[in-house]
Formats: sequence, structure tokens, C-alpha cells
Amino acid sequence: MGRGRVELKRIENKINRQVTFSKRRNGLLKKAYELSVLCDAEVALIIFSSRGKVYEFGSAGTTKTLERYQRCCFNPRDNSIERETQNWYQEVAKLKAKYESLQRTQRHLLGEDLGPLSVKELQNLEKQLEGALALARQRKTQIMLEQMEDLRKKLEAEGQSLAIQDLWNSGAADGNDNFALHPSQSHPLDCDPGPVLQIGYHHFFQAEGSSVPRSMAIETNFTQGWIL
Repeated sequence: MGRGRVELKRIENKINRQVTFSKRRNGLLKKAYELSVLCDAEVALIIFSSRGKVYEFGSAGTTKTLERYQRCCFNPRDNSIERETQNWYQEVAKLKAKYESLQRTQRHLLGEDLGPLSVKELQNLEKQLEGALALARQRKTQIMLEQMEDLRKKLEAEGQSLAIQDLWNSGAADGNDNFALHPSQSHPLDCDPGPVLQIGYHHFFQAEGSSVPRSMAIETNFTQGWIL
């Protein structure tokens, strides 16, 4: 037959109560020790008997464990600061490891520290270098084509400007030829002035031997130049 279930209540018999206390106390201390060793936990156990006798166990020291307990329970702000500090330390460690990895990769791309690399790693490095070289050549070709296109547009603009200037110069030369004087008129002041129209009143004097009547001479007093 198996052991029956024990009813959890105060043992009235003083002797039985003392025996049960001793057995369970030792078992509890043993369990605390096993927990600290197996799980790497910080365990502290304090037991006071009915007579006031104290029994304790501390994997890292009961006093030290109690101080830590007080910091966690009564100073939550300090505890949060401590956790935040630990998180920052972990983040710094991660960034440092990543930085060192990037430095190693850079040295490998420059052809340094290739000794520890395996054949597969060297093949991957070769593929990366070939891809980077192809992209660099593609970008170089694109820049050269853009420069050539800009130069072509510039030359076309300059050619159009020169053509317009030549056309303007040729037009100006043709206009000057149209307005040039005929060789026979190189001295315009040498030509015969012809009859002169005189406007105004002048006394008329009939020349000797003229056959023009006096009356006509009087009427044409204002056009003396036509008569002379």
C-alpha cells in the first residue's frame, strides 16, 4: 500500500512536530542547494524554528542575497538603470563585432589577410570583386556617353551661332552694295543743277532783243527762272 496523503495542519503532538520539522528542514536545505548547483541560481534560505533558532543557506551568501533583494524591491529605478546599462553594453558589443567584421571584409577586398580563407570563401570574394568591377565599368561608360552628348550639343550650338553670324554678315554686305553710288555719280556735286525755282517777288527787267511780250513777263514775274 502506498503512503496516504498527509493533511496539512498543525501537528498537535510536540514530539512528532519536532521530528517532522527536523526532517523537512533538512530536505528543504538540500533542495535549495541542488537548485543553486543545477540551475546556477542564487538561492538564499532562512528558517526560524518555533523556539527562535535560525537556520539559513545562501549560495552566494545570505547577506549579499538580501542586499540584492532590497535593491530590486525597494529601488526599482536603480534596477531599471542597471538593466538599461546592461542593454547598452550588449549593444556596444554587437556594434564592435560588426565593425570588426566589416574591417575584415575590407581587408579581404583589398587582397589582405587572405590566408585563413577557405576555397569557398575565396570564390565568393572573387564573385564580389567581379560584380563590383562590372558595375564600375558600366558607370564609367555611362559618364563618358553623357560627356560626349554634352560636347555634341555644345558644338551644334556653336555651329548654329557661326552660321547665323555668317548669314548676317553676308546680308549686310549685300545691303551695302545696293546702296553704293554709281561710278558716274562718284562726285554728285559736279552735275548740272538745272533750272532754279525762285519763290517771291522780284523786279523784272526785260533783256535786250527779247521777243517775250511785257504783259507775259509781268504775269510770269514769279517764274523768272523759266524765262531766263
